[in-house]
Amino acid sequence: MTRIIGGLAGGLRLHVPLRGTRPTSERVREALFGALDARSLCDGARVLDLYAGSGALGLEAASRGAESVVLVERDRAAAKVAERNAEAVAKAGAARALVEQVGVAQYLQRTGRRFDLVFLDPPYDLPDAELEAALAELAPALEHPATVVLERSRRSAPVALPGDLELERSRDYGDTTLLYLGTRGTLADDSAPEPEAEATPEAEAAP
Repeated sequence: MTRIIGGLAGGLRLHVPLRGTRPTSERVREALFGALDARSLCDGARVLDLYAGSGALGLEAASRGAESVVLVERDRAAAKVAERNAEAVAKAGAARALVEQVGVAQYLQRTGRRFDLVFLDPPYDLPDAELEAALAELAPALEHPATVVLERSRRSAPVALPGDLELERSRDYGDTTLLYLGTRGTLADDSAPEPEAEATPEAEAAP
């Protein structure tokens, strides 16, 4: 079961596409949003969720006080599921997420919006060159400072970052790695404690 963990819609069950997506486990999402909340990065944020699937990451941010959320998902069936989830979260009083059924590259090339919190949870088999191109396309749409969270397999090769982004830190949970990227040392201050998820193989699995 995938659900919203905290905030206005906390406990709300989310629908999940029947196939074609690999949702982030609740354990990993809990650790991720604990780290973001420790720095108040969701509150009032303009959020972009790329390769959104069910929209669980972006909608969790909406529940925790994001000002606006855009969910980008190319697959038609998954985008419809994200629409249903966005509507349910909005009914709880959170911002109504906008769902864009389009490829990531196409969206980034045409958007005029700017974002200060971005999630990327691409398929683990996405070619590195395609991911690196997406990061390069994303860079002009980022505020300064901005935070970008990239989820990858722990077995993945290092990804080349555009000049606007730098790796602040990474955390491993089972086979899942979260890479925290910043445009201006956004997360360099580690003074706030970060919740740790137990590193087990289950942590990789589906939302």
